[in-house]
Amino acid sequence: MKVNRNRISRLQRSQAGFSLAELMVVIVIIGLLATVVAPKLFDRLGSAQVSAAKQDMIAILDEVNMFRLNNGEMPSSIEELTREDDKGRKYLDTDVVPKDPWGNEYILEEDDNGDPVIWCYGADGTQGGEGGDLDFSTKMIKNREI
Repeated sequence: MKVNRNRISRLQRSQAGFSLAELMVVIVIIGLLATVVAPKLFDRLGSAQVSAAKQDMIAILDEVNMFRLNNGEMPSSIEELTREDDKGRKYLDTDVVPKDPWGNEYILEEDDNGDPVIWCYGADGTQGGEGGDLDFSTKMIKNREI
């Protein structure tokens, strides 16, 4: 009978669950994995936002150029592309001004040659900045500077 009690006792202990040390090892491993994976994940997210902004900016620039071709002048703002012109043409298929992936408005400017340039002020939405806050324009995109 003693043998059976020892077996039962060992069986109960082995099925009791994880020890504190085992749980701590698992938590440390998960923490290490998170520190390796999280930065890469956030870099990808930032990269996806920049890619989306670049595509939007090129599409808006194409419509600005179409507006110029049809009307002989640049639109006064991107908002003008969302309304019908004198001939009933609407250049952007939306009633609201498109915003960049960070929720800020794109900026339409005219360069020294009279050509349109679309600007995105990056994640911070203000002029100037580095890294994720870097400002970029359609000229920079076309020149492959970004």
